[in-house]
Amino acid sequence: MEHASGGKLPDLERMERAAKDTFWDFIGCKIVDVSEKKVVVAFEIEPHHLNLIGILHGGMHASAIDSAMGIIVMLARPEANVVTVGLNMNYVAPTSEGRVLVTAELIHSSRKLITAQAFARKENGDLLAFGTGTFRVLEKPISANH
Repeated sequence: MEHASGGKLPDLERMERAAKDTFWDFIGCKIVDVSEKKVVVAFEIEPHHLNLIGILHGGMHASAIDSAMGIIVMLARPEANVVTVGLNMNYVAPTSEGRVLVTAELIHSSRKLITAQAFARKENGDLLAFGTGTFRVLEKPISANH
């Protein structure tokens, strides 16, 4: 995946390979745009994304928003592992079909914590949900292969 200025971002290809057969892969998210400032993730609404009343499940919004924020945070700290320690969600409007675009960006970064925000919108721009996330920066364990 190339970022907006045309070059490769470090670790993005590795992350895409690592995502195969994971939860990210199962829910059908794809990175559609990436830069140092933002990440855009998209998914097509499928029947297994709906809740019992036929609208996009809040957990799907939360998963896509958390994942998009996680990607921008991982790109900001490629030397570390990051994990979500807080996720705040706001659900604005229901939808039941079509493509959803989630745009994530960093808000604040310190040595051990990073805060990000993301907005989920229909392709026409209508806001569906938004959230903020706090991510803990963990040192990567030293591998035996170093």
